[in-house]
Amino acid sequence: MAVKYKSIAIIGRQNTAGAAKTLAALIKHLQAKKINVALEHDTATILPNCKIPTIPREKLKDNCDLIVVVGGDGSLLSAARIAALQNLPVVGVNRGNLGFLTDITPNNLAKIDEILAGKYLEEYRFLLTVKTKNQKKSTTQSLALNDITFFSYVTGRMIEFAVYVDQQFLCNYRADGLIIATPTGSTAHALSCGGPILHPALENIVLVPVLSHNLSSRPIVISAESQIEIVFDESNLSNLLILCDGQTQTNIHSGPIKISKAKERLRLLHPTNYNYFETLRTKLNWEKKHRCQVPTIDNDC
Repeated sequence: MAVKYKSIAIIGRQNTAGAAKTLAALIKHLQAKKINVALEHDTATILPNCKIPTIPREKLKDNCDLIVVVGGDGSLLSAARIAALQNLPVVGVNRGNLGFLTDITPNNLAKIDEILAGKYLEEYRFLLTVKTKNQKKSTTQSLALNDITFFSYVTGRMIEFAVYVDQQFLCNYRADGLIIATPTGSTAHALSCGGPILHPALENIVLVPVLSHNLSSRPIVISAESQIEIVFDESNLSNLLILCDGQTQTNIHSGPIKISKAKERLRLLHPTNYNYFETLRTKLNWEKKHRCQVPTIDNDC
């Protein structure tokens, strides 16, 4: 079987249960296929006695043509921001809980062989970028695959802010915060706050208020090409926080903040039998039985 991907970097997280065992099995499996394998620098600490090369995250592009992530969705989210910046494809091996983004199970590593041979489904998932001002008034920028969330870090404190979409006023909110999510992130925090599920092929962004004081406040879906601007009441600026994918954290020192679709995209690889709706049914424990049959269409009508 011809191999399309010959050099692989593996990324995992220390606090992921069973990661070390799966990492060791994956390395052994790939080396048996004569694949060049390296560990991302921080991942190497999980297997301190493993005698294979290590690579800093910022230099993965120079040393591999595919990233394999071992862990849950959190692990893949962390790797995705690096992969997108370096235009590297990513495949996930699930060692987490839900695993919306990590398709391959540890007991079915043979699925990776198909991907190595070029037999896979490739998706392009867009990311969001948020621009803020730091204490020195210079602009900082962060990426998110799932969502950008802002709130007060004073527990239970409501904040007041206005939202503009393409320079048009949307509305003023008094709420605990706001979630700005991609279709990828629509099944994460946005869903738990009452937001809709967006198919990953859609080019849309969903805005979901968190515990809004106005009971008529509802999530709204807008174009992914829209430019979003958040303006805060001055009394809030001393204790505001932005989270990107729940992982990278930034204090807001001055407003407004600007959010838009990033130019980078994540190249996410799936096995050929990947089915998004099957993933939803499985992960969200939806009804799986076919109680209604699809009617036969008479082509002669």
